Amino acid sequence: MSLKDQVVVVTGASRGIGRAIARHCAGQGAQLILIARDADTLQDVAHQCVAEGGPEPHCAALDLSQDDGIPALFQDVFARYRRLDGLVNNAGILHEGVLGMIRSEDIDRVLSVNVKAPLMLMQYAARLMMRNNRGSIVNLVSIMGVQGAAGLTLYSASKAAMIGATLSASKELAPRGIRVNAVSPGFIDTDMTREMPAAAHAARVASIGLGRAGTPEEVAQLVVFLLGDASAYVSGQVVGIDGRMVV
Repeated sequence: MSLKDQVVVVTGASRGIGRAIARHCAGQGAQLILIARDADTLQDVAHQCVAEGGPEPHCAALDLSQDDGIPALFQDVFARYRRLDGLVNNAGILHEGVLGMIRSEDIDRVLSVNVKAPLMLMQYAARLMMRNNRGSIVNLVSIMGVQGAAGLTLYSASKAAMIGATLSASKELAPRGIRVNAVSPGFIDTDMTREMPAAAHAARVASIGLGRAGTPEEVAQLVVFLLGDASAYVSGQVVGIDGRMVV
């Protein structure tokens, strides 16, 4: 699953699943462009990527709730590398709230980060990939976007939107040699899930057929597979990685 000499953009790279994806891509030799809001944390991830054997990543501190920095990002990518081979849309924000209690500003914030930003990133990435008629886009969605969940209507809607975008973009971009897939994680062991109340955490684990939470590394391995040539005939797929979780 080598990504040697492949130029790959990873959003939300500062922690959790995004950090694991960055490290696994670096271990396969990818030239990374790491995106997150916190510049200091990104530098820490960059050091880890070098320790994994990858080239020095380029770090871009961007707040994806504001899309004004996205065009400049891809201009910089082209100026530095003259190509783009992969995009991982991992950045996202979780919102919990029942219908009737969701504020308008919450809808705007979640959709701006979880839908608008990845759509903009896909557009600019596709333009660069078209120059070489090849590339792979991987969108991180969620089991909640596939099955829905009470109390997560807004979040589920945002992830369902990206599933639709994935399926449509895969059809549109296939003639240009660009593959588009989605990865749909279930309950993954991250800082966020560890902060859940003990009873809620136990209830989530109990709903998983394999009896445990997944790891960021397991998700990262799947993403690396979808980025690389081993999946050259895979496009338009929503791949679940949830341990047979029942929502």
